[in-house]
Amino acid sequence: MASMLKQLRNSFTLTPHKVSVCILIQMYAAPAIFHIPEHFSSISHHNSFAVFLVALIKSYDDILEPKLDELIGQLREIGGLLDQRLTSKLSSLVSPDDLFNSFGELQGILGGSDSSVLEDDQITLDPSSNLGLFLRRCLLAFNVLSFEGLCRLLSDIDSYCKEVLSASPNFDLTRLDGFHDESESLLEYENMDLDTLAYHEVREEAETSKRSGTGISFHLHVPKVLDELVEGVEVSMPLKDGAKSRAVSSSKFPDSDALDKVDADAGTFLRANGQMHGYLLQRAGEIEKQGSSFPLNALESVLKQLHKLAPELHRVHFLRYLNMLHHDDYSGALENLHRYFDLSAGMESFDLCSSSIDGECVGKFEIALLCCGMMHVHFGHPKLAIEALTEAVRASQEHSNDACLAYTLTVMCNLLSQFGVTSASRICGSSYSPMTSIGSSLTIHQQLYVLLRRALARSESLKLTPLLSANHLAIAKFDMMHVQRPMLSFGPKASVSLRTRPADVCRELRLSSHVVSESTSEDPTVTRDGDFATAWLKRSTKRMGPLMIDPENESGIERNTFGFCSQQSSIPKSVMQQLGSSYLLRATAWEMYGSYSLSKINALVYATCFADASSLDDLALACVKLVQNLAAYKGYREAYVAFRTVEEKFHVISKSRVSLLKLQLFHEHALHRGNLKLAQQVCDELGALASPVTGVDVDLKTEASLRQARTLLAANQFSQAMQVAHSLFCTCYKFNLQVENASILLLLAEIHKKSGNATLGLPYALASIFFCQTFNLDLLKASATLTLAELWLSFGASEAQSALSLLHGTFPMILGHGGLELRARAHIIEAKCHLSDASYSVGQAPEVVLTPLKEACKELELLEYHELAAEAYYLLAMVYDKLGYFPERESTAASFKNHIIALKTPQDSEDDILNMK
Repeated sequence: MASMLKQLRNSFTLTPHKVSVCILIQMYAAPAIFHIPEHFSSISHHNSFAVFLVALIKSYDDILEPKLDELIGQLREIGGLLDQRLTSKLSSLVSPDDLFNSFGELQGILGGSDSSVLEDDQITLDPSSNLGLFLRRCLLAFNVLSFEGLCRLLSDIDSYCKEVLSASPNFDLTRLDGFHDESESLLEYENMDLDTLAYHEVREEAETSKRSGTGISFHLHVPKVLDELVEGVEVSMPLKDGAKSRAVSSSKFPDSDALDKVDADAGTFLRANGQMHGYLLQRAGEIEKQGSSFPLNALESVLKQLHKLAPELHRVHFLRYLNMLHHDDYSGALENLHRYFDLSAGMESFDLCSSSIDGECVGKFEIALLCCGMMHVHFGHPKLAIEALTEAVRASQEHSNDACLAYTLTVMCNLLSQFGVTSASRICGSSYSPMTSIGSSLTIHQQLYVLLRRALARSESLKLTPLLSANHLAIAKFDMMHVQRPMLSFGPKASVSLRTRPADVCRELRLSSHVVSESTSEDPTVTRDGDFATAWLKRSTKRMGPLMIDPENESGIERNTFGFCSQQSSIPKSVMQQLGSSYLLRATAWEMYGSYSLSKINALVYATCFADASSLDDLALACVKLVQNLAAYKGYREAYVAFRTVEEKFHVISKSRVSLLKLQLFHEHALHRGNLKLAQQVCDELGALASPVTGVDVDLKTEASLRQARTLLAANQFSQAMQVAHSLFCTCYKFNLQVENASILLLLAEIHKKSGNATLGLPYALASIFFCQTFNLDLLKASATLTLAELWLSFGASEAQSALSLLHGTFPMILGHGGLELRARAHIIEAKCHLSDASYSVGQAPEVVLTPLKEACKELELLEYHELAAEAYYLLAMVYDKLGYFPERESTAASFKNHIIALKTPQDSEDDILNMK
């Protein structure tokens, strides 16, 4: 029993703020003559005060408990003179007998099974309710207080009340009855020498606690004088000048290291365990959501102060690890990760460890390795990450920690998907028994497929719903990017279609949404209710009930009333995140499959419905897709307007999606206008962003090389462009990036076409079409078909019909889903096929060539594609000349001349120059 009381005292300590809340609860449940306590004007006013009390004991918007002036300000907004009653009651607590009497009255408002006889006007609290549980904990904490702790509590209440005078000079406590006499009485307890009162007895108890290994409660701040005096009651000595004490202590923390020099927290109290746990979880969620845009110094100063006030709260090191991780501070992140697992055994931030031996949890080592592997993944160290994760797999199997093993396999799959790993690599060593027997005969992506399936099975058996949904999404991404091949190189094989199956991708996406939509397993007391309570208090700017009507505007109730009383969404945040990831992957899949309209719809759904629950990086990806869609279908002017909005919304840093989008738009626009100098500068910047480490930033390196080859092609440097494209193809083949190979093969075909080697370009175009068919890249296949048609057309007029038949076969895809450039190319090639055909006469059917050429000119004007627009206007002028339409011919020739001049003398616009700076 004594140990239970000691544990309770260490986990919940009475403070002046908790005493104030107890007084407010007593006001709420006071006996009433007309069924409503006298301080409340209506039933709705009384009910709103109850909601306020529940929010007050659950909120965790700060690490420190609110001051008395803050609490008084909130009570004034509710109305009913509750603030004056509170200060009057606090000022009346001048002796230990007053505290005993006050808490004895609190015992009477608790209802129970033994309270069978109640008066009609008596209001009782359910002991199992939120307010009842809080009151019972306060009563129990008060009952175990020693006399020294009781005197200390009285002294703290005195300092707590004096803060009102320092914060609000106009607030006069002497107006309250009996304040003068009470203040004199408080001086007696303030002058008590608590440092020598029962010193030896308490010192011996503290030393016994130290030898037993029990920690000191972190609820209260303790100066060095009292740190070793009273176990479990950590408070500061009250300063003689209360105003000076609170002037130094502030809830707004500076961004500097001034906290290291000044004891800025004398007289302040930390919140309770549950509130502190919710506060740190909330900050961890904000760090993971906002990433590098989260202010580093602001949180770091708060965590430094929290570490000073509560050195035993090792979760602070985990928050510092996350903060430095997302700000790319490798040494700081690694140091804080080591500190966290050294001091806390790694169990405070994870619920993965369920196995124990002799009462001691054995899951700390594998979880530490998992965190270390995730850190190396973030910093781009794939080899170190593979080593740490492989060791985590071994430790998880050794300790039978299936949950940690499931998470480790998922992180390993994400690593292999994110970084380029050669086919000769091995995922795991001999320590991973499932891969030992077949690992040597499988390719790297076949091993990845085995890992994905095993991770899916483990998460399903362990009922880890968010992880199960994430694994379905990972399998959908794998099915979208890789062709499933037989894993055995001998024996009978089932017939395998060497193509990806979009139906499998859609099935996995539906399974992910279906699984996660059934999940409601998120801690409601810490995350959801705490979030609501904090938001409720922050929105409490108007009174409730009849007092909600503004005296200056009595026309009706403010619209904010319903927002003030509204509950949060019943869908947990983790469910919203997984559903949003499903829509984001749908947008990527439809973009690959060539339906930009469906990709745009899914990106819009994500940006509209899941923005609050998504990370900043995922939201930026959705916005990037929308801007790219505008550039492809509306032109660059519309895209630049939208991009400025996106740039203002997101914190643009190096290698972010927004900065990459900026470079992509500039490169495409510069190539279309013929500004090769600017295009080369953008290519150099893209190449500089990529890491020099092999296998890291493979996607970024691939895009930079692809754009470099296109720039060289636009400059008619065919041999250099061919060399860059061949090197890039070898790199993609090495890392098995088959989807990227389709674009590279198409680029090689275009290089041969423009250099006049149509015969050499045909195999590349056909190979690109084959890759597109394999991965269902319909829109890229349409572009490759256009290139193939141009290659056939270059063999002479005899192949015009063959080229036209190829073109007509891909027209539905181009006109239905193609962008401005693709449609313009198709129209120009169609006109060239008709003009090259000897059986076609312009005079008999002029609209056959006039209509597509006019459409091409309109679309190319939006893109400012000078070279292709000049070709379209040239063909249109020839048709007008054959038809004898001389005014139209002259106008078209003038447009042709303007594009040629613009192509030869490109000029950067002022906006482009400013943006590049």
